[in-house]
Order: sequence, then structure tokens, then C-alpha cells
Amino acid sequence: MSDESRKFQVEEVDSATPPPRARVEDAAPPAAESAADKLERKRDYLEGFLAEKPQGANPGEPGGDIYDGVIAALKEIFDPEIPVNIYDLGLIYGVDVSPESAVAVTMTLTTPHCPVAESMPGEVEMRVAAVPGVRDCEVNLVWDPPWDMAKMSDEAKLELGML
Repeated sequence: MSDESRKFQVEEVDSATPPPRARVEDAAPPAAESAADKLERKRDYLEGFLAEKPQGANPGEPGGDIYDGVIAALKEIFDPEIPVNIYDLGLIYGVDVSPESAVAVTMTLTTPHCPVAESMPGEVEMRVAAVPGVRDCEVNLVWDPPWDMAKMSDEAKLELGML
């Protein structure tokens, strides 16, 4: 290469014109949308993702149909003195589903002197046994560890004004 082809040319300017600013009027007009379309609920893109079940999940493990059905049934049972379901209240210590679809629920009550101490385990057993796929249900009522408010979910604390 010769020296002539390597030369740079420098152009000096006092100022450059700024790029044009974006304006609402310059935007493309929106597609014609009827009033019904505007009020219709837009598609939730996470909906399908969140509804997807793990492939090959055991029905008795978290994410499985039987386990999730049992949890949903437990969330329908409310403590008569507190307007929160027993699952979010932290009264359910464990849910075990055997390969034969027998469910064992380990739970407690807020106090040993709870007015529903006699009826609550029976209601839990009845509701869980009604879940499709459950062969039978056994409820184990325990007092150790004792229940305390730290076992409540954030949803329950919010419902009771504790958050």
C-alpha cells in the first residue's frame, strides 16, 4: 500500500444536528380494536407455563395429581374460630401418599383444648378420602412440636393483619 491510500481525512464541525425525538403523534396508529376487545382479558402468557405438570411425576409426590388434590382439599377446611384454612394456618405437618394411594396426614390443632379437637380430624379424614384417586386416609393428631404462629403461611398472616 502506498502512503496516499493510508491518509486519513479529518473533518471539523462546529455542531451536529441532534436526532429527532420520538413523539406520540409520530407513532403508528393502533390496530382497530372494538370496545369488547378492549375489555376482554388479555392472554396470560404464564398461565400455560404454571399449569404444566412435571413429566412423569409420581401422583403421590408434590406436583402429582393425588398430592395436589389432597392439598386443595385441606385448603377448603377452615378453622371455625380463625378465618384461615388449616393448611395455611400451619396445622398440617405432613402429607404422605403411599404407592397404593393411601394418604396419611399428620396434623395438630392450635391448642389441646381446641373446641373442634374431636371433630376436626374426622373432617380432615372425610375430605381427603373424597379426593379422586385416594384409596383411604389416616389422620395422625400430634402435639409435638406444638403449634405456634410462626408456622402460618404469609397468606394467613396477611389475612389476619399480621404482616
